Amino acid sequence: MSEADLGRIAEALERLSPPASPVPDFEAADAFIWHVGPDRLEPVAEVNRVALPLLLGIDRARDTLLANTLQFARGHGANNALLWGARGMGKSSLIKAVHAEVRGQGLSCKLVEIQREDLPSVGRLLGHLRRAAGHRFVLFCDDLSFSHDDQHYKSLKAVLDGGIEGRPANVILYATSNRRHLMPRDMIENERSTAINPSEAVEEKVSLSDRFGLWLGFHPCSQDDYLAMIDGYCRAWGLEVEPDTLRAEAIEWQATRGARSGRVAWQFFCDLAGRRGRAV
Repeated sequence: MSEADLGRIAEALERLSPPASPVPDFEAADAFIWHVGPDRLEPVAEVNRVALPLLLGIDRARDTLLANTLQFARGHGANNALLWGARGMGKSSLIKAVHAEVRGQGLSCKLVEIQREDLPSVGRLLGHLRRAAGHRFVLFCDDLSFSHDDQHYKSLKAVLDGGIEGRPANVILYATSNRRHLMPRDMIENERSTAINPSEAVEEKVSLSDRFGLWLGFHPCSQDDYLAMIDGYCRAWGLEVEPDTLRAEAIEWQATRGARSGRVAWQFFCDLAGRRGRAV
């Protein structure tokens, strides 16, 4: 084979190989979304979030997560956090609101969102974040859960405490889930009942949630909390409604939805503001 042929083969291989990932510009924004194919961190110009004072009925979780994030942003010890529980009670909203509060106090802390299906690429993401001297990152994974044949949970261990390198000192993980153990209860019971050693059947998956230092539970809200949320939104947007009318409409709205939550309260407020010609 001639030298020219070898050169053409080398050029063809270079064209087939994926290009090197660009070095992220972490000065471009305060929040990023991780994408794969190709790997890249996309800056988010404006994060969709609710102000921290408007998140009512979750005081303990709010105070705990804020304190933990402030410790982390200041370079002190802090824990990974799993926010689990009822749908629509502000788990992901709290993470985004706490991030804004920490940034508002003049501390450097970036929010990086990774989708559950992209967890196998988390090692490459951590490589980028590890090399970002002078920056600290909250890695955010929303609606985290695993099915019976799902192996993505193994990738998550690299973020929590696995591997030779371990989690980078400038990275912390906050995840939300409707499940405390990140897997359905019926699946846990089924694997225990069919295993040779039931006590070890699901230990690997269940122990994944144990690797989060903070477990913050979110429970369905009371009617008083639900109405207080709506009152808070009305005050924040300067929307004046006669109290008895507001209460009656809010209760009717949640009755038609068959649930009370922070999400339902916000949806009612959006409808209320729209009917009164107010943008939110």
